[in-house]
Amino acid sequence: MVVATDVVKQAEQFREDFAKLRAEIGKVIVGMEEIVDGVLICLFAGGHCLLEGVPGLGKTLLVRTLAQTLDLKFSRIQFTPDLMPADIIGTNMVNESPDGKRYFEFEQGPVFANVILADEINRATPKTQSALLEAMQEHTVTVSGTKYVLDEPFFVLATQNPIEMEGTYPLPEAQLDRFFLKMLVRYPSRDGLCTIVQRTTTAEMPVASQIMAKEMAREWMRLARDVVIAPHVEDYAVRLVLATQPESDQATEMAKKYVRYGSSPRGAQALILSGKIKALLDGRYNVSFKDVADSILPALRHRIILNFEGEAEGITTDAILEDLVGKVPTQARD
Repeated sequence: MVVATDVVKQAEQFREDFAKLRAEIGKVIVGMEEIVDGVLICLFAGGHCLLEGVPGLGKTLLVRTLAQTLDLKFSRIQFTPDLMPADIIGTNMVNESPDGKRYFEFEQGPVFANVILADEINRATPKTQSALLEAMQEHTVTVSGTKYVLDEPFFVLATQNPIEMEGTYPLPEAQLDRFFLKMLVRYPSRDGLCTIVQRTTTAEMPVASQIMAKEMAREWMRLARDVVIAPHVEDYAVRLVLATQPESDQATEMAKKYVRYGSSPRGAQALILSGKIKALLDGRYNVSFKDVADSILPALRHRIILNFEGEAEGITTDAILEDLVGKVPTQARD
C-alpha cells in the first residue's frame, strides 16, 4: 500500500510535469492554454478529445507537438468520403513464403499508434467512422475474427469543422459519447496572432522537446484515478448528469423543454475523472464541487441532443449546461 508521503510526492511531481508539458507545448502553440489543458486532462484521464474549430487554428500542430513532448508514436488519419474502415484499422494481406506457399499476414493500419489525429472526422461515412468505436472503447481492433491489442497510452484526438457542412456526415451518437471532452477552438486574440506571425515567418520554426517518457505518462494516468472523491461530491456529479435527462425527476425546466436525449453515464465518469485531475493541479488530493462544476461544459456539451424546439429556437447545449449548474444545488435536497 502506498503511504501518504509517497502520494504527496507523486502529486507534486505530477503538477511539475504537467506545468513543464504546458510550457513546452506553449513554445509552439500560441493562445490555446485552455485547449492545451483540456487535451492533457483527456490524456491523463485515459479518454479521447474532440476539437471543433475552423481550419488553420493549429489543431493538427497541437496534436503533433503533444506527441513530441511525450515521446509517443503519432499517426494522422485524414478522413475523406472514400476512406474505408480497412484504411484505418488495417487488413489481411496475401503474402508468399520462400517455398511458394501463400498465407495471410495482418498489415497494421494507422490506428496502431499512441496518439491518433482523426482530422475532419465528420467527412467520412458513418461506416468508416464506426471503425474507431471498438478502438476508442476497448483499445483493441478486430479483423477477420482476430483481436489485436493497441499500445498504451492510446489517445484519439479528432477534429471537425463547424462551418463547412457540404460533404460532411454527423457523428453517430455512440461515437460522440466515446469522446471524453469536446473543446471549442476559437480564433486567437490580436496579441496571440501577432505572436503567431512572429514565430512562423522567421527562418527557424520553434520545435518542442521531449519532456516525459511514455512510461511516466502511464504512471500519471494511474495516479489520477487514485484521487479521493467524497460521496456527496460524487452525488453532485450524478445529479448534474440526471439534470440533463428530460425524463428524470432531477431535470431542469430548460432540459425538459429543449432536450431530446440527455447525457449517458459516461458523462458522470468524465466529470469525476476530469475533476480528479483538476484537484491534483490545484494541490489537493480530494475532488471539490468546483472541480466538477468547472468540467461540465467540455464533459457534457456533446452528450446532449436537442429536440426540434431547441434547434428551432437556436438553443445551445452550453446554454442548457450553464443554466443547470446554477440550479442544481451542491447538496442534495431530501
